[in-house]
Amino acid sequence: MAAKGVQVIDISKFNLEQLTQFKNQLDQELQFFNDSLQQLKMAQMKFGESGECVEKITPDTKGQEILVPLTSCMYVPGTIADSERVLLDVGTGYYVEKDIEGAKDYFSRKVKYVTEQMEKIQKIASEKNKLREVVMDIMEVKLDQQLQVLKESQGNPAGVAKA
Repeated sequence: MAAKGVQVIDISKFNLEQLTQFKNQLDQELQFFNDSLQQLKMAQMKFGESGECVEKITPDTKGQEILVPLTSCMYVPGTIADSERVLLDVGTGYYVEKDIEGAKDYFSRKVKYVTEQMEKIQKIASEKNKLREVVMDIMEVKLDQQLQVLKESQGNPAGVAKA
């Protein structure tokens, strides 16, 4: 039984044009999910790398020189002034000061969250891909049926009845 508010449509009743449009829509959705997964994978890697960098900050690193990112591809030399607290870029120009353990926890939670979102998207994409395969199978059957009708009509000229 379908859930309330969900409409079930029998796609086997679609004609070839409708099936083609539906397949194209599924292709677009799958491409969107793949693009989203790639972006999430990059975010997951960056959060993981940031967490690894925080792991390397110890009391011994105080006063050491580092490269400080100004943009994704521009760095300037700097010195670690405080090895117990770090500034985290939390997006849209906001920064948060955290102790080392708090920063490790932040990046760990971010990696976990992004991983969970990736799993959700992968599940949805898998279902969409299965639906796409079903649509392709139905299209193939309908094409075969049309070819059969075409062959029969070519083998039997119009107006001539078969005995």
